[in-house]
Amino acid sequence: MAWTRNEMAERAAQELEDGFYVNLGIGLPTLVANYIPEHIDVWLQSENGLLGIDEFPTQETVDADLINAGKQTVTARQGAAFFSSAESFAMIRGGKVNIAILGSMEVSEKGDLANWMIPGKKVKGMGGAMDLVAGVQKVVVLMEHCAKDGSPKIVPECSLPLTGRLVVNRIITDLGVMDITPQGVKLVELAKDVSLEQIQSATGVSLITSELQVS
Repeated sequence: MAWTRNEMAERAAQELEDGFYVNLGIGLPTLVANYIPEHIDVWLQSENGLLGIDEFPTQETVDADLINAGKQTVTARQGAAFFSSAESFAMIRGGKVNIAILGSMEVSEKGDLANWMIPGKKVKGMGGAMDLVAGVQKVVVLMEHCAKDGSPKIVPECSLPLTGRLVVNRIITDLGVMDITPQGVKLVELAKDVSLEQIQSATGVSLITSELQVS
């Protein structure tokens, strides 16, 4: 057993704090918006110039002109602000975004991130990921623990083109939660019914297990 995609998103939402400015990457990280705790108020930011993203629209509320950076239609909450993408990136580069939750294809034990392309496959481009990992205060990676072929995505060195070096703070996967530390990858929480042996065998580096919470 392991966490489902929705359970992974729910766990990632626990990283948010009241008043945070938050950037959610495309794909799995967008699900985090569905699990923001009711007792906290956060502002979702998009690189294309929207601060205050709300829930995804219904057929009745959809506005084709209102999209996020991943070209998904969204809604805006009360008090939302619209501005140019240049101002949005100034906010990111200026360190005003508290946390970014991003997907990834590989993360190294030093916190290097590779999340924008696989050689030989068509890609839309890096987008804002390079600026996000360089500018936000904390980077959390939300991804499946292994690739589709079963190979580990947490590795000693990334083999794919890098988005940023030494930028990842925390990794949340379907198997557990890990922190990048100067000593290596520290396991801090196991997913439900996942054993230490299971997560270690699926990881490309040795895990530090001195601090471990069993979910």
